[in-house]
Amino acid sequence: MKRQRVVYYKDELNDEFSTAEITPRRIDGNYRYLPTAWYKGLTHFFWYRIVATPLAFLYTKIVLHHKIVGKKKLRAHTKSKGGCFLYGNHTQIIGDALIPSMLTLPGDAYVIVHPNNVSMPYLGRITPSLGALPLPDDMAAYRNFIKAVATRIEQGHSVFIYPEAHIWPFYTGIRNFPDTSFYYPIKCGVPAFAFTNTYQKRRLSQKPRIVTYIDGPFYPDAELPPAAQKAELRDRVYDAMCRRAALSDTAWIEYRKVEEKNG
Repeated sequence: MKRQRVVYYKDELNDEFSTAEITPRRIDGNYRYLPTAWYKGLTHFFWYRIVATPLAFLYTKIVLHHKIVGKKKLRAHTKSKGGCFLYGNHTQIIGDALIPSMLTLPGDAYVIVHPNNVSMPYLGRITPSLGALPLPDDMAAYRNFIKAVATRIEQGHSVFIYPEAHIWPFYTGIRNFPDTSFYYPIKCGVPAFAFTNTYQKRRLSQKPRIVTYIDGPFYPDAELPPAAQKAELRDRVYDAMCRRAALSDTAWIEYRKVEEKNG
């Protein structure tokens, strides 16, 4: 992989640096978030456990040289108290689809995704079996989506969210993000965790390794009104991610604002 030294951006909230070109399908009330067919459990087991988990393990270890710090606290929570939400920085095109399953292993990971992730030819039919929960496009789909998220939490699973929404490969900071998605822990009455992917030097290669830090649990403050709960929970998760991001000690890609280029 050739190192890109500088990438220029205009809008921290909306610029997207993924090279994938996909026309997203519309996620309406007909989309089945919780399929009822008897064989769906088998297809989930096959694609998630037999195919995806071993491939994710090999990719994260061999390609990303991935290490996890703090997995025990997440495992302790899920074993004793059940489901939770995890919020992370969005910095890998392939890795961000695979890292969640490594953080929850041996449990299942479900990931809230853009509809692009279920719209790809062939692979788009498989990603729902791998835990993809696409964002809805209308109110009927939204009701089904919320029910599916709540069901996975009740089943004791972990639901992952990338609140930055857009992929900035190898970015070592934490971009600003809204508190919209922090509604889910409040509605479900469960905590949030932060997982922060940092980039750290390797001895024999310029390409960094990824070290993921898990922090939490962060519980919503029930004494605050709902809107304030969202903002306060978001701020605690964001602050934890910023503290961990400071542990990155190398930049494979440097991001600069366009004004710096023109200046």
